[in-house]
Amino acid sequence: MPSVSFIVNPISGGKDKSNILSLIESIIDKRRFSYEILFTEYEGHATELARFSGSEIVVAVGGDGTVNEVATGLIDSQKALGIVPCGSGDGLALHLGISRNPKTALEQLNQGKMVPMDYAQVNGKAFFCTMGLGFDAIVSSRFAQAGKRGLRTYIAEAVNSWMKFTPDHYLIETDGLSWSGPATLITVGNVNQWGNNAFICPNASVSDGLLDITIIKPIHSQEIPLMAMRLMRGTIKDSLHVISLRGSHFRVIRESRGPMHCDGEPLQLGKSLEINIIPSSLNVMVPIGSKKI
Repeated sequence: MPSVSFIVNPISGGKDKSNILSLIESIIDKRRFSYEILFTEYEGHATELARFSGSEIVVAVGGDGTVNEVATGLIDSQKALGIVPCGSGDGLALHLGISRNPKTALEQLNQGKMVPMDYAQVNGKAFFCTMGLGFDAIVSSRFAQAGKRGLRTYIAEAVNSWMKFTPDHYLIETDGLSWSGPATLITVGNVNQWGNNAFICPNASVSDGLLDITIIKPIHSQEIPLMAMRLMRGTIKDSLHVISLRGSHFRVIRESRGPMHCDGEPLQLGKSLEINIIPSSLNVMVPIGSKKI
């Protein structure tokens, strides 16, 4: 009988997980799986728990940051990543067709199938959804320090950050092509969205061996509502302010060391970034009928 380890981040998304724990007990198919529930206690703990888990399926119960930690621990193994999303964005789960309703997500896991997916690295750091530079990286850094989670806090930090924001200048090279200029933000996507169905890289796929990059050039405040509408409709590529590239390897050079994010989690890296795809190198559980893999 296959075994499942549920790795629970108690604080992701600012959401109480007690209901999810009772749902696991009532919904997991005990005729198909044995299971255990593990709790993270500190940053990086989910990676350790996943790496040393003896289960065939390791399920991240949390947001994109928790998914990143769990998935990192499963790289170069035969174990499969499962997701019960309960974060602020849940980008990978939404891309794969996994419901944000915990009950439905567990039912999907019961009937799910295991498939391989791509992941990516920036200067050796793994990411599975998106990585970003510029405005959204600044917001991610402020969001992490805010003390509160959730979409409302994220929007508040975005508004405050925008009032002080100045675009940086970048050089981007990929597969014989190059672009340079100032940018509001740069997002490299393995999946099609940041989360919350905001489609920043609408044509991205986790199984094509490629990464999609979206560059948003400097914009005025009055243009933000239209850009936001394009994000939610998946038509961001149609904007005259957007440049889209696709490749298996990117080199990004910026003016100075500064913030960036991997799957929404902020970190500081240097001026030069090497970003590459690692095809079909992580097993993941997806719902039957999922068309995004």
